[in-house]
Amino acid sequence: MYPRVKIDLNKLRENCLRMIEYSKQNGIDILMPVVKVVAGDKLVANVFKECGFQYIGDSRLKNLKNYQDLPLKKLLVRIPSLSEVSEVVRYSDIALNSELETVIALDLEAKSQNKKYEIIFMFDLGDLREGVFYKDDYLKDIEKILSLKNIVLKGIGTNLTCYGGLVPSSIILNRLVEIKSKIEKTFKINLEIISGGNSSSVYLFDKQEIPLEVNSLRIGEAIFFGKETSYSTDIEGFNHDIFTLEAEIIECKLKPSYPDGEMSINSFGEKVVIEDKGIMKRAILAIGKQDIILDNIKPIDKKISVIGGSSDHLIMDITNTDYKLGDIIEFNVNYPGLLHLMNSPYVERVYK
Repeated sequence: MYPRVKIDLNKLRENCLRMIEYSKQNGIDILMPVVKVVAGDKLVANVFKECGFQYIGDSRLKNLKNYQDLPLKKLLVRIPSLSEVSEVVRYSDIALNSELETVIALDLEAKSQNKKYEIIFMFDLGDLREGVFYKDDYLKDIEKILSLKNIVLKGIGTNLTCYGGLVPSSIILNRLVEIKSKIEKTFKINLEIISGGNSSSVYLFDKQEIPLEVNSLRIGEAIFFGKETSYSTDIEGFNHDIFTLEAEIIECKLKPSYPDGEMSINSFGEKVVIEDKGIMKRAILAIGKQDIILDNIKPIDKKISVIGGSSDHLIMDITNTDYKLGDIIEFNVNYPGLLHLMNSPYVERVYK
């Protein structure tokens, strides 16, 4: 059935093993793969277990629930909601946190479930997403967390690039190191995990700019696409084509390339700019905007191009090709594109 995403598990396995080794070479001993992009896919998640990872991270509890039989520590990478603390404690082992009130609620729930629950307390180093702002007073929060009986402060962390586009650097990451030092000195403890961000921090590999104290990263895109995300460049030696979108041609006709009559907005309320290229061989594929943002896919065949689409149809220029009704068109897909495709119930998955 089409449309479908073809997933090369062997190439994924190669990227996992390469990232483990590459990270160790750069002082990152605690690697936490974030698999939210595959929407709870157990066959994909099992590759991470086979490769020897100790953690698996996701932003959705439903996906972590799906991974309960995997012998990996479940990391919730989106800070928990107060309304979901019961399920957070039940289906994850450790979570990123930034609100003291939520940590207290997790402590009470962990007590009721007779468990110890681990947290990584997050600090905002300037990207302005989650975390206590690094210039604010945080010691009172840490003091309260350390007093809780069922909460284990496993470490501290930060997130970079995802919202504000703040590029990791030794200057930025040393802000986290200073926080670590202050916490450890004040409370005479050792923090096990210093989590210095995500796939954007891979940009610093081999540059000797990652502080020695930073020993952990939460990595998704760099594994799945072989790409660091500070400047969106390919990492040498990694596979970049693990995922391929395939869609079927359901109409193939010669038509004018410019609409015939008065033009207004389309079904998505957009004013579309259309270039008149004369008579064109056009293909309609059985996939649309409810499955994928069209800018996030590129046809592998460079002789063809995406013209546009609607909720259920993708329109392509296939002039001067031999494509016909029923043929399958293949596309490269980027990270946000895969995120949408894997969450669409109308897109199949096949594995090789």
